[in-house]
Amino acid sequence: QVLLLESGGGSVPAGGSLTLSCAASGQSIGSYALGWFRQAPGKEREGVSCITSGGTSGSGTPTYVDSVKGRFTISRDNARNTAYLHMDNLEPEDTAVYYCAANPKYYCSLDPTSYDIWGQGTQVTVSS
Repeated sequence: QVLLLESGGGSVPAGGSLTLSCAASGQSIGSYALGWFRQAPGKEREGVSCITSGGTSGSGTPTYVDSVKGRFTISRDNARNTAYLHMDNLEPEDTAVYYCAANPKYYCSLDPTSYDIWGQGTQVTVSS
């Protein structure tokens, strides 16, 4: 059974940066697609970025929602069983609880219903 634990959230001013981590335990997630999602108060959970399973290269192929392209970078380190979301030039609209999720498939999706395994979330607050 895979367990996910997010960390790295916090409060930053607009224009700041944060790096979120998603550490997996229980078994290797090298063959899992991984996703980052966020949910702001009163809003539905939104897919932010995802990355395919590592495959032979181990690095995976990323996908981003348009609103974060050029600002966020997803990556994975299969040796550490960890995924990351580096966020630059943060905006107040990025304020939300951020969740990571895993799916035992190669291809990733920004649809949260595609994922069965979720972390508990980490809060990101961006002040104007």
